[in-house]
Amino acid sequence: MLIDGHNRVVNYLRVSVTERCNFRCQYCMPDKPFSWVPRENLLSFEELFLFIKAAMDEGITKVRITGGEPLLREDLDKFVAMIYNHNPDVDLALTTNGYLLKQVAAKLRKAGLKRLNISLDSLRPETAQRIAQKDVLKEVLAGIDAALKVGLKVKVNMVPLKGINDDEIVDILDYCKARNIEVRFIEYMENALASDQIKGLLGKEILEKVKEKYTIRKVGREGSSPSFSYLLEDGYKFGLIDPHKHDFCETCNRIRLTAEGHLIPCLYFDEAMSIKDAVKAGDVPAAVDVLRTVLRDKPKENRWSDAENETSSRAFYETGG
Repeated sequence: MLIDGHNRVVNYLRVSVTERCNFRCQYCMPDKPFSWVPRENLLSFEELFLFIKAAMDEGITKVRITGGEPLLREDLDKFVAMIYNHNPDVDLALTTNGYLLKQVAAKLRKAGLKRLNISLDSLRPETAQRIAQKDVLKEVLAGIDAALKVGLKVKVNMVPLKGINDDEIVDILDYCKARNIEVRFIEYMENALASDQIKGLLGKEILEKVKEKYTIRKVGREGSSPSFSYLLEDGYKFGLIDPHKHDFCETCNRIRLTAEGHLIPCLYFDEAMSIKDAVKAGDVPAAVDVLRTVLRDKPKENRWSDAENETSSRAFYETGG
């Protein structure tokens, strides 16, 4: 069992396989050039798996593959199969923008992937293009359909932005409700790489938009999930991820690994330690020692609050949010 310095059980590892992304979303990295880290700087799938296997043996029960956009990394289904074949009971999931999903959904399902989180910020082509800075909506919707067709469990993530897509909150909810997909509305997380022209909605503002059409009831946080759940009168459940809320970090069970081998204890913080040298040398005990040190020093909470000057310098495209 893995325990952090605040006596929280950590059983969830988020693994970024690339920092590359084919979108340039306003809330992530709208001005970053289309470049990439040289292949030799990245851990191979075999090296990543060496650490993931050790982490699962130490108590990790949930692994989520992220990016950047993870589907840009070739042969991702083979990496999924490595993890699944080691432990078929692991909760194995993927976060994606969905643009390339139509072509690979069946392969990922066959390899052992169980769940997907897909970003869907608008149902209007022009608004989706404004946010992603690319004409994306048709392919994203096709990706969602393909995932559902092959039996993958799907959740949708939406980041509501004032004056851009905040009038679509109910539309996105209804789209998901019609397909029996849970939607999670995510408060925009202030970061230095995002556009300075955007402003997000706080959770209470998002809920007010939903209440314009529906009566809702609080359910609460389920286990260590970052999402606070709500029910509509007909039983449909949706979630709200609100990192500005004071209790958001109380049950945090997550740690993050980048494609270059940096273990990051908290999404907000830049502090990290590297397992790269250890795994390249095949020294699993040394990598586990780094993991335990990072967990010991994991902060109690992030620094987001209602104060407007709370901005992270963390590059979310390196850690997958």
